[in-house]
Amino acid sequence: MQNPLPIPEQTTAAAGDQPVGLTAGGASALGRRLAALPRAALALAAVALLGLVVGLAVNLLGDSRLASWTWTLFSLPVLAALLMQIARAIPRGEIGLDVLAAISMATAIVLGEPLAANVVALMYAGGQLLERYAEGHARREMTALLGRVATTAMRYDGSRLVETPITSLRPGDRLLIRQGEVIPVDGTVAAGSTSIDESALTGESLPVARTAGEEVLSGATLVGPTFDLDVKREAAASTYAGIVRLVEKAQQSQAPMARLADRYALWFLGLSLAMAGLAWYASGDPQRLLAVLVIATPCPLILAVPVALVSGMSKAARAGVLFKDGGAMEQMARVTTAILDKTGTLTHGEAAVQEIHALAGIEPDRLLQLAASLDQASGHVVARALITEAQRRGLVLVPPTRVIEDAGTGIEGDAGKTRVAVGSISYVRSRCGPGHAGLPPAAAMTGRLTVAVGIDGVFSGIIVLADPVRHDAAATLNEMRAAGLRRIVLASGDKHDVAEAIGRELGVDEILAELSPAGKVDAIANERHRGIVMMVGDGVNDAPALAAADIGVSMGARGAAASSEAAAVVVLVDRLEPLSRAIRIANRTRRIAIESVVIGLGLSIAGMIAAAFGAIEPVPGALLQEVIDVAVILNALRALR
Repeated sequence: MQNPLPIPEQTTAAAGDQPVGLTAGGASALGRRLAALPRAALALAAVALLGLVVGLAVNLLGDSRLASWTWTLFSLPVLAALLMQIARAIPRGEIGLDVLAAISMATAIVLGEPLAANVVALMYAGGQLLERYAEGHARREMTALLGRVATTAMRYDGSRLVETPITSLRPGDRLLIRQGEVIPVDGTVAAGSTSIDESALTGESLPVARTAGEEVLSGATLVGPTFDLDVKREAAASTYAGIVRLVEKAQQSQAPMARLADRYALWFLGLSLAMAGLAWYASGDPQRLLAVLVIATPCPLILAVPVALVSGMSKAARAGVLFKDGGAMEQMARVTTAILDKTGTLTHGEAAVQEIHALAGIEPDRLLQLAASLDQASGHVVARALITEAQRRGLVLVPPTRVIEDAGTGIEGDAGKTRVAVGSISYVRSRCGPGHAGLPPAAAMTGRLTVAVGIDGVFSGIIVLADPVRHDAAATLNEMRAAGLRRIVLASGDKHDVAEAIGRELGVDEILAELSPAGKVDAIANERHRGIVMMVGDGVNDAPALAAADIGVSMGARGAAASSEAAAVVVLVDRLEPLSRAIRIANRTRRIAIESVVIGLGLSIAGMIAAAFGAIEPVPGALLQEVIDVAVILNALRALR
């Protein structure tokens, strides 16, 4: 029978266990979203709606003069707010289609059509609310990421459990993770096994098994048995904290949302004014001028494109890729060339034992055991790989003594009663006899790292290591080509033979090796004449190239902070496959955004032509344009699916 769980001093559930934003009364999702809308926008819409209703009621009672004054007065606050918005935008050089809304409202008031002015005011204010509501709906995946952050965890303090703020946790602390809880910090399973739901991080819906010694990432949810977690990183350095920082930056970013409709603002503004003036001149009827202006007021239309882009950003976040702004998503859809770093991008970035070639009389496990025992005294990345493999095989390591290390070349010392030398072939050869009989030819080891081992003065074998290619790398590159990329370049700081081996395996178009950070920047400049260039990397040395590219993609929220900061896109999980999905999402999102512009402006122009010929009056024209705008925004929300 298992020992009962210790009783915590405080039994309050960790923050983050419950859905964020639920009140005691259980507010509806619609109510929460409406409450989140800006109060000023709600107030303007309410004023316009109230004026319309009161004016219609008064008009039905037979007082048309009072109704006209009512419609005029309740339109003025919206017009004033719009004029202030335009005044703030002009110094920034942002002359958008909102100018048409102001012109049409003012013209309606001057021409004695207050009802049309009130309808346009309601259309404008309501369109603003509709866009904010739709954008909030589109952001739900990114907002959900922020809502999962835990603030406390159950930490072992001797035989007791103490609820502790996660900011106070340190590597080496042991936590109790209960079923249904969100993992608060990165750590390893202390003992036994359990099941983890990593869908919030990876988009993968199926739970994954984790056993003793395996790493568990913060932000995942425990769906299996309760287990103990050994803290590996402080909260601020954990995976989920990095993701949250990136999401918050994306949501607060003041970068332009690539409002495609605004690119045509001056052209459409000029066309609308010319058509309205021509209709008035040809007919002599100012009502036709007003009707054209009213129908040419696509207030929500210019906001439909950001809705599409934010919808695409939200969908990408669900797939494990964070776009920092809508402009990055638009650029991703236009990429023609991808330059990919090797280590940590196409490979895992960690050396692993591939083969052990032991000479006659030595068992492979014995060779590895002695080499790993000695390497416990070294901090070299190869030493960590040997120790990890020995532990995986269950080999018992002995403490090394009398150790002498020649940094970067090799290490020599005693493992128990055995004298061991580990390092390059030349290093071990200098301490042992040459003895290479039975070893594989050098050509068979191209692109891989070889570690020689000498035992008691005898050359005893080699251990072959390699940084394995990600299992999804080849398929991802093929999918990227299918999504429209015409050229893929491997750019690595590694030696030519290593880069060539990886590049040939993956079938890239060009292989560039032994590049410095400046060399990668030069490679991007050389590719620019072919089209939009995307750089994908993960290390500090990739940061200049990520910043120099048309669009930089950083691999993993746990990658170097400098690379995540320089990149416009961050792959939130330690896999390459989400990148190809992000390209497909970006392509579809941009296509929907362009559809919104073409359909909205096309229908508006058709309505303007009809109004110029007197087929549509001002008030029905305003209502027609509102229907067009709503349809365009709903079309933009298709990017969520």
